[in-house]
Amino acid sequence: MKIIVLGTRGIPNVQGGVETHCEQLFPRIVKLGCEVELITRKPYISRKERKIEYQGVKLKHLYAPKKKSIEAIIHSIIGVLYAKTKNPDILHIHAIGPSLVVPLAKLLRLKVVITNHGPDYDRQKWGKIAKAVLKKGEKWGSNYADKVIVISTVIQNSLKKLYSRENTDLIFNGVNIPDISKKTDYLEEIGVEKYKYIFTAGRFVQEKGFHDLITAYKQISSDEYRLVIAGDSDHPSAYRDDLLRMAEESNIVLTGFIKGDKLNQLFSHAALFVLPSYHEGLPIALLEAMSYNLRVLVSDIPANKAVRLNNKNYFSVGNVEELAFKIKELLKTKDPINYQKIINDKYNWDKIALQTYKVYKSLM
Repeated sequence: MKIIVLGTRGIPNVQGGVETHCEQLFPRIVKLGCEVELITRKPYISRKERKIEYQGVKLKHLYAPKKKSIEAIIHSIIGVLYAKTKNPDILHIHAIGPSLVVPLAKLLRLKVVITNHGPDYDRQKWGKIAKAVLKKGEKWGSNYADKVIVISTVIQNSLKKLYSRENTDLIFNGVNIPDISKKTDYLEEIGVEKYKYIFTAGRFVQEKGFHDLITAYKQISSDEYRLVIAGDSDHPSAYRDDLLRMAEESNIVLTGFIKGDKLNQLFSHAALFVLPSYHEGLPIALLEAMSYNLRVLVSDIPANKAVRLNNKNYFSVGNVEELAFKIKELLKTKDPINYQKIINDKYNWDKIALQTYKVYKSLM
């Protein structure tokens, strides 16, 4: 089977949940016998890093304007037209923004699978027009795609209620079981000690709730633990500027976007991982923290609740006082943690690849 993938900024080492999903999934799809070509957005892949292949996945770098309001739709139209010239067995589109082009793909007689990673119109960064466009993408993707994959039961139930799409395929996000790092050179470089810092990671966008975490951290008034935030924004924004200012005022460590050994060290030696999000699909960052058997504290939004942690691991989204209280409580906790079974059973990338392959086969 020949698969073309559209809807991701690119792989490898590009910030974002969809990007991490595709980076892990499609090399495994290649190993199952498929030919995969993934379309990237040029602004996110520097010229010197524009590879033609990654772990067997062919890469095609196409134009995209780096302007958040029109980037996805223009790139997706170009991507569908390119896909038609390659005549794939399946066009696999990720996320609801790019799903706006599903009707065009069907007019061009392409078989389309979409993966709905969550209702992006819930993100605070979008205005009324953008939210309406994203809802239209979700609707058209749900109504016209040959197959719809959802990454959580929350999304599955939503599509059933909103669009009467009954026959969705539930395939979770995944995570790899990591090798715990024994190295600490990066921790020393950024000025933190093993097990003496609170950690979080993600894009600098309002719905991640990092402003709440910083405010809660200031309330803790503890010199024993530092706060480390890994990530950055894709575009310049006032919110990013505010986070930088807040971090500087409170002696918080901002690492920028990191991957590989540096990120491994931060996950390996954290005292607590916190995800204060207002919106998620199924957060890979949370699954990564669990794969390291970290203590975790996350907001009680439906996507996080779907992971079914203990009540002590949740706080009411946006409630800074409760967030600060629960951080202090979990930092005192010393009981052992083991999330390995749930990771292997539900969030295993090899199983996810096989489930996705079966969706493809069902269309042949």
